[in-house]
Amino acid sequence: MSKQFRADLMLVLVTAFWGTSYWLTDVCLVDMPPMFLNAFRFLSAFIVLAIFFYKRMLRLNRSTLRYSLLIGLALTGTYIFYGYGISRTSLSNAGFICGMPVLFTPFLDFIVNHKRPCRRMSLCLLMCVVGLALLTLNEDMRPATGDIICMGVPICYSIDLLMMEKAVQIPDVDALSLGVCQLGVVGLITLTISLLIEQPHFPTTAFAWGAALFLGLFCSGVAFVVQSVEQQYTSATHVGLIFTLEPLFSAILAYFVASEVLLTRGYIGMALMFLSLVLMELNTTKYTAEADI
Repeated sequence: MSKQFRADLMLVLVTAFWGTSYWLTDVCLVDMPPMFLNAFRFLSAFIVLAIFFYKRMLRLNRSTLRYSLLIGLALTGTYIFYGYGISRTSLSNAGFICGMPVLFTPFLDFIVNHKRPCRRMSLCLLMCVVGLALLTLNEDMRPATGDIICMGVPICYSIDLLMMEKAVQIPDVDALSLGVCQLGVVGLITLTISLLIEQPHFPTTAFAWGAALFLGLFCSGVAFVVQSVEQQYTSATHVGLIFTLEPLFSAILAYFVASEVLLTRGYIGMALMFLSLVLMELNTTKYTAEADI
């Protein structure tokens, strides 16, 4: 098995974890305030992984710590929007909107690296906007409050992906330690926010405890460390295409465990969004190859 094929398989597993996280987060938010839930899941993941990989953590260098802080800040923004958005919209909507960083990344890439999207990319973006409107707008042609909040998730995570792509290519940066340390950054910031604006408390039921621990150990700990490590061995095209599966995992789970059924236009919107993502990723190099104008 090649390193790239193994990396792709591991990223599919990560995507499946993230697809389940929408329902688990929705369950936990009934029992816990959003920022403390984020603090709980990220700090629990950081503590467990820091103990497990303590030898690597003892060899941390300045470059790894610097990028851990920067990427951790972007990831914190992702989960602030995620925590407040998911409780104000449906699981299916949240899954699809939060799974769109691959569409926002070209915009940020253009701003940072001056790489202009090609015509196919423009078509993909148009398809996605139409699909998003069909999915999220209600009869009054207004999106739910949660849909708007969730839009911050792919923007912040696109920043995370761009910084991670740069960081893991630097020889002085240890990808595994970076993956662990970013969890600690998110956990500490969200804990501080929770202490300032919430009344934090631990889960009060066994089911909520189980859901919160699964979110921490698997959807946060395992997922982000695997992403950090495996992103060294596979292409950005593969990563983007694999991550488009996240909303599908979320929608399937929402249908079976939460009995969420969309209107026909919602399914058409989902199909358009998914097709736009696939069409963009099948165009593997063109949009990044065009020169500045």
